[in-house]
Amino acid sequence: MTTSEATGTANGWRRFWNRGGWWRAFALALAYMVVYQLFSLLDGARFGGLVDPDDLFADPQSVFFGLGLPVLLGGLVALLFVWTVGWTREIFGRQPVTGSWWMWIVVALVVIPIVLRAVATDYAAYAPGVVPTMLLVGLFIGFAEELLTRGLAVNLLRRGGYGEKVVMVLSSLIFALLHSVNILTGQEPIAVLLTVVYTFGFGTMMYLVMRVTGSIVWAMLLHGATDPTTFLATGGVDAHGATTGDAALLGIAGVFNVVYLVVAIVAIFLVKGKVRADQVQSTA
Repeated sequence: MTTSEATGTANGWRRFWNRGGWWRAFALALAYMVVYQLFSLLDGARFGGLVDPDDLFADPQSVFFGLGLPVLLGGLVALLFVWTVGWTREIFGRQPVTGSWWMWIVVALVVIPIVLRAVATDYAAYAPGVVPTMLLVGLFIGFAEELLTRGLAVNLLRRGGYGEKVVMVLSSLIFALLHSVNILTGQEPIAVLLTVVYTFGFGTMMYLVMRVTGSIVWAMLLHGATDPTTFLATGGVDAHGATTGDAALLGIAGVFNVVYLVVAIVAIFLVKGKVRADQVQSTA
């Protein structure tokens, strides 16, 4: 392939994605899930012996290879995609729309349960190295999932010409549907449904955090703190109702799951605005 042909192919790739649209956002999320599941299968085939099938949090190796490595690789693939389409500035730069004052309340609503779970968790219940490994894995999760949903999906929806209300709802829906694949791991349908409903609310919170702080980085960090504190507090992934520490504090933290959904519904009526075409298509 000549240099001009290679350039034409690259430009065609960018032009395709720069058009944006809801179906491209959903298609990209589906592609990510396929890649993630592939990484999970390869991870299991190569490092399955290091993962405790009965207790994922048995030791640091089990946490990293059972939970962290696939999502880390998925995040790196998403980052590579960002580079190929030239969206680094759009996604990691300053948000093109500012948030309203009330969105700062959302930041507090996300931070409070993180603190409650961090204080309430029985850290002595875990082997040495498990907690710091889980915190590191949490950063992987926050980076990968926020890059895909509040980064790539939001950018595609804005490029498709949608207003921020629709951008918020659809990107949160994509985030929620990503967690429906948990049913493939053998989880009960009701548990999967609860996870999907909760993650829609939480996804909306992350969108609002990104809007009001002006950066996806804060959404990544808060997301990256939410998952590990939740897993450590409950002793498992999506272990609804379980606790490993102070049940009273964890019960209070659990109330925020409902609060997120309520706030998400209210936000549908409050979020306004639209990103102009020239604000998101600078790389077209």
